[in-house]
Formats: sequence, C-alpha cells, structure tokens
Amino acid sequence: MSHIDALYKSSLALLTDLYQLTMCQGYYHAGIANHEAVFHLTFRKNPFKGGYAVACGLNTAIELLRNFKFTEDDIAYLQTLNGNDDNPLFDATFLRWLQKMEFSCDIHGVPEGTIVFPHEPLIRVQGPLYQCQLIETMLLNTINFETLIATKAARICQAAQGEPVLEFGLRRAQGIDGSLSASRAAYIGGCAATSNVLAGKLFDIPVKGTHAHSWIMCFESELVAFEEYAQSMPNNCVFLVDTYDTLEGVKKAIEVGKHMRHCGHEMGGIRLDSGDLAYLSIEARKLLDAAGFPKAVIVASNDLDEHLIESLKAQGATISVWGVGTKLSTAYDQPALGGVYKLSAIREGKHDPWNYKVKLSEQMEKISTPGILQVRRVYINNQAHADIIYSEECPPDDVFDLVDIFDSTRRKHIEYDDIDDSIDLLLPIFEKGKCTFGSQCARYVRDQVAVGLTKFHSGIKRFANPHEYPVGLEKGLHEKKQKLIMELRGH
Repeated sequence: MSHIDALYKSSLALLTDLYQLTMCQGYYHAGIANHEAVFHLTFRKNPFKGGYAVACGLNTAIELLRNFKFTEDDIAYLQTLNGNDDNPLFDATFLRWLQKMEFSCDIHGVPEGTIVFPHEPLIRVQGPLYQCQLIETMLLNTINFETLIATKAARICQAAQGEPVLEFGLRRAQGIDGSLSASRAAYIGGCAATSNVLAGKLFDIPVKGTHAHSWIMCFESELVAFEEYAQSMPNNCVFLVDTYDTLEGVKKAIEVGKHMRHCGHEMGGIRLDSGDLAYLSIEARKLLDAAGFPKAVIVASNDLDEHLIESLKAQGATISVWGVGTKLSTAYDQPALGGVYKLSAIREGKHDPWNYKVKLSEQMEKISTPGILQVRRVYINNQAHADIIYSEECPPDDVFDLVDIFDSTRRKHIEYDDIDDSIDLLLPIFEKGKCTFGSQCARYVRDQVAVGLTKFHSGIKRFANPHEYPVGLEKGLHEKKQKLIMELRGH
C-alpha cells in the first residue's frame, strides 16, 4: 500500500485548481478535450542561488496518478458549485462524462535523485488535452516542493562534509503532508535520519531522537534527569546539556556516562541547542576526551543551515552530528521552486501533424520551448559535460551543437568521438495511463544523489557564485523555436 492510500483512502482527483476543471469543461464544449497534447514541467532558476537542483517528488506523483479518477463523491461535490449567477458552475453532461474518465496519458520523467538544471523538462505528459490539464496542479505541487527540500538537504549535507545530518523539522513543517514530504525528500537529499516517526514507518527511513529540555525540567536536578534517562533508555543516551549551564551540563553527562559504563552501557554523546556552538563544542570535546569519552558524539541543533554549518566548520567546531530542522523542512530562504507546466504541442488526432506551441513573454526566461522534448546528458572523462534539450522527432546524430537558451551567440560544439557516454534523462513512467516504472525506495534514490553529485564539476556546488553548468537547445530545436517566436510576433 502506498503512503497516499495509507493516509487518505480516497480519491485525490480534486487536488487541483478550480480553473483546471473550468478549462476542461470549456475543452469539452469546444470539442477539443480529446485532442492530443504535450506539456512539460520545468523550473526557471536554481533554488537557493545555487548551481543545481535534485529532482524529487516523482514517487509521490506516481502514487497520486495510479488511481486517478473522479468518484461519485467528487462529482457530487462539483455539482454543488455555482457560478456568478448562482446557477451550477458545471453542467450535468460534462460531469457525467468526467466521471467516466479513464486515465490514459503517456508520462516520461526524470528519475528522483537526478541532478537537474533550469529549463530542462523534469516531466513530459502526452495524452488527451483535458487529462494533461487536470494533472498539472498535482504534478507541480509534488515536484516543486520535494525538489526544493531535496536540494536544500544536499547543500546542508555538503556543508557537513560527510558527517551525519539529522532532519528535525516536523514541528515547524507545513502541516502533515508538508512534514512527510519534507522528511522523505530530506533523506533523499542526503540526511542520515529523521525525527519524524510516521515518515520512518511510511518510507522505511531511519529515525533518531533523544529527549527535550522538558525532560530535564521535570526532575529535581539536571543530574537526576540524566540518571533517570540513562536508566530508562541506556541504548539511546545523547544528553541535552544546555538547559541551565551548558558546560556544567556536560560535566554531569560525563558523571552519568561513567556510571553507565560501569553497568555495561556506553553514553552516546551530548547535544548542544543554544549559545556559541563553536566555542561550546570545542570546550565540550576537551571535557569528554579528558574523561575518557573520545567516541562520544557532539550533536548540534539551533536553526542550522548550510551557511552556518560552513561557518562553524571554519571556526574549528568539534560538532560531529548536525540536527537541522526549520531551515530545511520549510526551505526557509526560498519558499518555492517556481516550477511551471507549459503546453508545447497539440494535434487533433494521433496521425495528424503536430502544431507546436510557444508561450511568449517580455521576460526571456518565461518563453517556453516547443516540441516533444528530451534531455541528453553528455559525459566526457567520466564527468557531466553538458545537457542538450532536443526534439524527439529530430534527435542529435554524431555532432552536438548546443545553443544557449538566452544568448544565441553562446554555443558549444561537441564531437561524438569525444564523448565517453550520453544518457537521456526522461524515462517512460506511464504508458496509456498504466505505470511502467519500477518503484525505487528512498535509500536507493539517496545513494543515486551522492553518486550523481560526484559526476559534476565542484564549481556547481559552491554556495556563492556557483559555476553555470552548460544547458542549451539542440541547434535545430533552437531554430524552430526562433521561427515560431518571429511568426507569433508578426515578423
């Protein structure tokens, strides 16, 4: 059973914006609802002013689409909606037709854990126009948020330089769904565990946690509190030491740790949750080592993110485990990825020629790309060298001519003989409405992120002024796009 089924046990077809349904009724009345269409989901800027993003959310989208249909209860609700004249918003014939819908789209997607870049399609949807339209909001909702959190987690784990990062954001996350999605995406991005027990159960990811300040305050003294916790949970003793006086708390934790050792148990370590984390961790490390606890970990929390962790590392902090909550699970410094979903081609029937579509804008980054798109990643010397967006109707041959999306004077010529390997990023996910993509557990996807990041130049991973990885249009696709733009602008 998927986590969607486990939590909701009902249809989620109404997880959409109202205008998707009003447009669908319009398509139905115009007689074009079953015209074949192609849409692409992309994002326009790397999040957090970084150099890359980590694709995530496809698994949730698959679960939502496996049983995509409108139930009698859904239709009954839609019948209650009225327009501006207080008459029904949707007519009965349309709603009866909608209830009979059988999802039949073909979907290609970039697997979770793939390193991706702006303007590359993460999802391609092809099928009846009205169905492509109905799933837009659902796809954006899942891909936008989970990609954002997975990317933030990857950056935080990079700053931690291989030391474990624990996701502690449940209490600050955006509701139940937000917390579950964030916990899974954070794990995929590289976190070692989560405090979210329900996420642990649903996604089979490790859970970690010890005790809060309230535990300490419930006893007559800090020492007694540590003693009671050690007696109750001798195999889970990381003591929170900053309730009253941090370094005195460390000394009391050591005292209890010695008694635990005498009884055959070992203190796990201490946790710092306030104050000067660099200074306190250095002093705590001295105390622990001098007392014979060199393996005791020092866990730190307190509004951490990649920038603060990087700073603490530079100051010589002796923290060995990082608990990150609010700024990870809420994507604190960028609340949305900004993904978009645009129509790129439409035709009346499967044997008719495609009518390619471009959405124009005064802003270059908002002009869409026409066609049925694929992304090919080229590797040279075992490193990702460039990504080429091309039309599946005209795939590249032995030569790759890459044209920058925003500056046609910037071009890259790649000879086939120079290429070690190349892969197409968009893989088949659904065929005629049936899922054909094998499920991937969170642990496997997490490993893919770690391996994938090693394939890119370190410059894209810089937090400040990262290197811009080359992404562009195949020359023929660029020319097709420019021709369409000129025609639409009357030139």
